[in-house]
Amino acid sequence: MASKKYAEVDKNRCVACGVCVKECPMQAVSVWKGCYASVAKDICIGCGKCAKSCPAGSISVVDRVEA
Repeated sequence: MASKKYAEVDKNRCVACGVCVKECPMQAVSVWKGCYASVAKDICIGCGKCAKSCPAGSISVVDRVEA
């Protein structure tokens, strides 16, 4: 069963430092072309470790919206 939450990155605030990539236990976070972090929503379990570790405060854990 998929998590009811997932991490979302504010691309305008992200500094592409990679700290979140190291913290993600599911390897759902990557830094896209050295510009900003990106989260694979289908892999993310919404644990919030990336958001807590982000020095720029650019990651939030949000509710999934069922389509």
